[in-house]
Amino acid sequence: MNARDRAPIGQGIARVGLILSLLFGLIAVGAGYWQVARASDLSRAPDNPLVIAAARDVIRGRILDRSGAVLATSRNDANGEPYRIYADRSLAPLIGYSSPVYGTAGLERAYNAELSGLGSPNSLDDLLSKLAPGNTRGDDLTLSLSLKLQEAAVKALGSDRGAIVMLDPRTGRVLAMASTPTFDANAIANPVTAVAAFKRTAAAAGQPFLDRATMGEYVPGSVFKIVTSIAALSSGAISTSTTYPQQPAAEKTGLLVSGFRIHDGHHDFTGSLALDYDQAIEVSCNIYFALTGLRTGGAALADYAGRLGFGAPIPFDLPTAASQVTNGGGSFGGGFKDDVELANAAYGQAETLVTPLQMALVAATVANGGVEMKPQLVTSIAGPGGRQTINPEALGSVMTPGVAGTIGDAMRLAVESSWGRIFTSGAAIPGIQTAGKTGTAQIGGSAEPNSWFIGYAPASNPQVAIAVVVEQGGHGSARAAPIAGSLMGLWLKTLNP
Repeated sequence: MNARDRAPIGQGIARVGLILSLLFGLIAVGAGYWQVARASDLSRAPDNPLVIAAARDVIRGRILDRSGAVLATSRNDANGEPYRIYADRSLAPLIGYSSPVYGTAGLERAYNAELSGLGSPNSLDDLLSKLAPGNTRGDDLTLSLSLKLQEAAVKALGSDRGAIVMLDPRTGRVLAMASTPTFDANAIANPVTAVAAFKRTAAAAGQPFLDRATMGEYVPGSVFKIVTSIAALSSGAISTSTTYPQQPAAEKTGLLVSGFRIHDGHHDFTGSLALDYDQAIEVSCNIYFALTGLRTGGAALADYAGRLGFGAPIPFDLPTAASQVTNGGGSFGGGFKDDVELANAAYGQAETLVTPLQMALVAATVANGGVEMKPQLVTSIAGPGGRQTINPEALGSVMTPGVAGTIGDAMRLAVESSWGRIFTSGAAIPGIQTAGKTGTAQIGGSAEPNSWFIGYAPASNPQVAIAVVVEQGGHGSARAAPIAGSLMGLWLKTLNP
């Protein structure tokens, strides 16, 4: 071998050293990313072994309602090991459980790190907690909800399956979030009864583990007309004076759309009157809103629904199902298949599906002058390191204050006017003007429709917004509207004077 073919030993060592330096650099960057930049995410991951281990060694923090009432705390068993105690089963779908056998669910899972003493608002603290753990008690959570209002909401639903979401429209803070049927979280948290209680709940009718308020997906019926109103008025497709000459006759014969006939027999008493926007909301005219949907177009309807949060999970303390205007895939605009689907979706049927939380946000956004606030359940986290307050946050402006005011005026008529009271019986609060909209959502077959109501009060100074759905509860005025009126009245007159 020629001497020129042999590379100097020093050059080889230098190359190896350079490669090793690069590898160690990449490892350092990766470790820094996961241990510092992503430390907060890792410390909050429910499946993180560190979090799971801490849950065994730390007394979990308490969960409190807005007035300081204890919703969840810990008690020692016969072996001196802590287990969870919950104040009321009305909270179970929301707070969930922390079980030595089945782990965590609900808010107990979402805030497992904080309740276990591992959460921190900054990455450096998270890193230090890994290097020098030692907390013996987790952080306390304070919620925005009222236990008394929560109990009243579950009691109002009774043996029916359904959900209620009540918000402060000014802040997005949750006042009550009920889902029925509920379950016995205490029995699942207790290691002695956990296995039998979990099996019993999992096999029970009505899916008690399902939080219908955030994960239930429902056909909305006429409450969706408020979403169509936002799109139509904001895009300029209609004004409050818009009427449709064909609408009165279509009340008797049906509206023919590409061979499909849309019927609406709710308000024959309007006779030959071509309804304007306010009147169409008052009497909940499907024909009017089918025509409005066609005039607005699928692209605009899907766009404004998207601004409200449709099409993606709502950012919230708990997991949320995404609401949809259409199942998508169509080429008619906005993903609609054709004008028949669009016309039916515009009054809340077709492939439109919503969560109660989404519809509470729709009502709250109208009440708040067009600004949608991020829904919020946890308002503060307090522990040895101090108290962290979580402030309200706006998701964005969905419509102008003018459009919100126009829709709000129509919703007030839908509850307070002589026509409106026919379809929204029970929603009015004595002495307090209320705005709202009922819905009667057809679900196919011989089953009774789902009963809906969304609204807010006082109409001129909104302090509470609500969405109520009662599965197979019949017309909106039969079950949902009276529940909404009584609960909003309870909050405004008694619990929050």
